[in-house]
Amino acid sequence: MHAFKLEITPARTIAAGFALVIILGAVLLRLPFCLRPGVTLSFIDSLYTATSAVCVTGLVVTDTGSIFSPMGEALIALLIQIGGLGVAAVGTGVMAAFNQKLNFKSRYLIRDSFNLNTMGGIIRFLKSLLMATLVIELLGAVAAFTVFIKSYDFWTAVGVSCFHSIASFNNAGFDIFGTGSSMYIYRNNVWLTLVTIILIFLGGIGFVTINEIYREGLHYRKWSLNTCVSLSMSIILLFGGALLFRCTESFNWGGAIFYSMSARTAGFSTIPLNSFTVPGLMTLMALMFIGCAPGSTGGGIKTTTFFTLVIRLRHAVTNKPEEMFHYSIPEGAFKKAAMVFFMGGFTVYISTFLLMYTNPSLHFLDALVEMISAYATVGLSTGITSSLNTAGKLLTIIVMYIGRLGPLTVATLWYYEDDAKARYPADYISIG
Repeated sequence: MHAFKLEITPARTIAAGFALVIILGAVLLRLPFCLRPGVTLSFIDSLYTATSAVCVTGLVVTDTGSIFSPMGEALIALLIQIGGLGVAAVGTGVMAAFNQKLNFKSRYLIRDSFNLNTMGGIIRFLKSLLMATLVIELLGAVAAFTVFIKSYDFWTAVGVSCFHSIASFNNAGFDIFGTGSSMYIYRNNVWLTLVTIILIFLGGIGFVTINEIYREGLHYRKWSLNTCVSLSMSIILLFGGALLFRCTESFNWGGAIFYSMSARTAGFSTIPLNSFTVPGLMTLMALMFIGCAPGSTGGGIKTTTFFTLVIRLRHAVTNKPEEMFHYSIPEGAFKKAAMVFFMGGFTVYISTFLLMYTNPSLHFLDALVEMISAYATVGLSTGITSSLNTAGKLLTIIVMYIGRLGPLTVATLWYYEDDAKARYPADYISIG
């Protein structure tokens, strides 16, 4: 017999927290003070926007800068911030700010939210996380302000700078330029491109990595395996992706590096994706699916998952030990990585099938890019997002939600206790 467990678990608490923030955000975004004069917004579009913001995706069915008022844009920025940090981190951070003691359940939520391997130092980690976020986003806003002040009045430039910094660091490809073409108008601005890349990179390597590098400095031999893998894989994918884009698209090195970074869950674009070659889109999809580091503001299957699979493949082919950076890969890591990879691929496959079924006029490649982008919380699209019907939008909302929670978290929402005492005997099965 298998009994369904109804108790509150960390996975269910996190899932419920994200859902509650999304629904609340969807309701607030429809209020008149969040919209520009004369603009109306359907609930499905409001729900889509709130989900995209909280799940730090950046897919939009309406142009954010043209539809929402400054108050609405501020609310979207807040939703992005909550989504990037995580509901558990924001909630416990508020409690800590008011000198409220965190109980065991709150500490457990933080540990699960950021994939920490210990319960020790949770408060210290939380404080450093919030401080690092504030400092990085503030510096990013100041750097971006030097560009935006040339196009806007002072206070508008302040607002646009803060929004862009928050969206970039949290790997959410939202913009409020009002052009509906992301960063196209700034494609030749080297400074803003560089600032955006740095913010995306810092948000994508993970809070644990940032905290450890700050604590240990550049003494890489003191870094944990997780930090070594997160940082090295981010750099390899950044330049490896840029090289592939140089080979498949007519990019200069700046554009290639920008798209290689943005593809790994940020979602900003400087040229329409429908102008990409098929090999270029395949490169884009691979980078989107891999995503960023665990415990970061980005999505995807995560760089550590991809690394673990590659190391196991190397072991299978060469029989070399599963070691790297003076560490051995822990037992059970491959099993978990394989499950994440399989569930991610399965989610993309099923969602692409359903999107094509509910929107039969779509081209397969466009639908596949859309669903990988939604699952990996990227925000890049070939331009089909606004043309989706209600069923397509609802499907995308669900996929973004699954992608933000992570497939393993979603899987553990339904927890069964195995009461069986006896087991069938094991037998040989031929693999491959």
